[in-house]
Amino acid sequence: MSKSAAAWLPKLKKGQGPLYKAIADAIAADIATGRLAPEQRLPPQRQLADALDIDFTTVARAYGEAHKRGLVDSTVGRGTFVCGRRAMAIPRAVAGRPNVDLSMNMPPEALTPELAALMRAGVASLGESPAAMQALLRYQDFGGSAQDREAGALWLRRRGLAVEPERLLVAPGAQAALLAILSTIAPPGSVVCCEALTYPGLRALAGVLNLRLVGLPMDGEGIDALAFAAACAQYAPQALYCTPTLLNPTTLTMSPQRRQAIVQVARHYKVPIIEDDAYGFLPREGVAPIAAIGADITFHVAGLAKCIGAGLRLAYVSAPDAADTARLAAALRATAVMASPFTAALATRWIRDGTADLALNAIRKESMARQRLAARILPAGSYASQPEAFHLWLRLPPQWDRLAFTAHLRAIGIGVVPSDAFAVDGGGPAPQAVRVCIGGVATQEQLRHALQGIADAMLEAPLAVPAVL
Repeated sequence: MSKSAAAWLPKLKKGQGPLYKAIADAIAADIATGRLAPEQRLPPQRQLADALDIDFTTVARAYGEAHKRGLVDSTVGRGTFVCGRRAMAIPRAVAGRPNVDLSMNMPPEALTPELAALMRAGVASLGESPAAMQALLRYQDFGGSAQDREAGALWLRRRGLAVEPERLLVAPGAQAALLAILSTIAPPGSVVCCEALTYPGLRALAGVLNLRLVGLPMDGEGIDALAFAAACAQYAPQALYCTPTLLNPTTLTMSPQRRQAIVQVARHYKVPIIEDDAYGFLPREGVAPIAAIGADITFHVAGLAKCIGAGLRLAYVSAPDAADTARLAAALRATAVMASPFTAALATRWIRDGTADLALNAIRKESMARQRLAARILPAGSYASQPEAFHLWLRLPPQWDRLAFTAHLRAIGIGVVPSDAFAVDGGGPAPQAVRVCIGGVATQEQLRHALQGIADAMLEAPLAVPAVL
């Protein structure tokens, strides 16, 4: 049964091109996010035109565009409805497959019996005595205990980064660390530069802190250093945020030469770098962090969520100098009080007894197996990725619009994220691409079905079929 259109109105942004296309894009975006449900009735064309104070023919053209993309279907006397599962042109081979969410960028769950036993032992060790348990229930020294900082420094040495424990802070996750850093160095209204396609969490923080993000163009080696220099001269940014290894979403990794060039520009213009090294531990032969060559100007954030487990909300943060460390510690304390002593103690135990290394290796091995699976199923040359990454950047064929493709996959039970979620002002239009996460809770068999559904969809034309068959 169709749902009421109620008060649905498209959320339109300035500069989206022709208005009818902007309305069609809004329909696709709301289907992708679930704001519009399958078989939901859209407002009558004249009613929507009146609500938006636009010409009736513009709405009619917008609905026609949405129909052409396979997003809606219209029946005389009934109205216009979001295409449901029956209304989309879904190949028979896809019918009945399990719902698989490939939108969350989480490492694959790769617990071996040996690893599971070690993890259980680590958890059990936290309460070995009443005194030990009681200590974990107290407030801790902010920034982590001496033992936790030493373990963090030991972990970072595996990335080729030598940081003294006293210059290291233990934060309750990378997002909390980024919030504290940005609130410390970038006042409201100021500019922060980043990749043209960047981590959605940064966009969310920029909105909360009233920061303006300026996206920088990239090539095969990472951020264009000349474009960064030009942005520094034009905007006087307060910081450069970047994910130089396995960028989310494109999996791009900056070359050593490009990292050096970025550091030189940052030093010249005195712009601090915020290095989000979320994926830095994944490559077996990874490039040294920016902080290893530009420690004097870099805030380095190494979260454990992507290399051990998403539920381990902990990050090790280093700042350029003692003064920056003190200011960052104050900001972290004001926004998060402290990292959970339980989580920090568990991470310390796992780093010291080798459990963390086993978990990282298991994630790498499973990610590589899933990458091989993707290579066998998806069209050759259709996506960018790296062997140890657990997400893909899928470039769409000419017949597909990214939002329509996302909505089509959603209708058949497959979740992906369109490029709009990552695009930043100044970095050009969002490309016709989607991010596909191959980790998370899905099994390899579920992933195989979902990837086959994606491959099949890429060969289809985005056309609707009649709602009643």
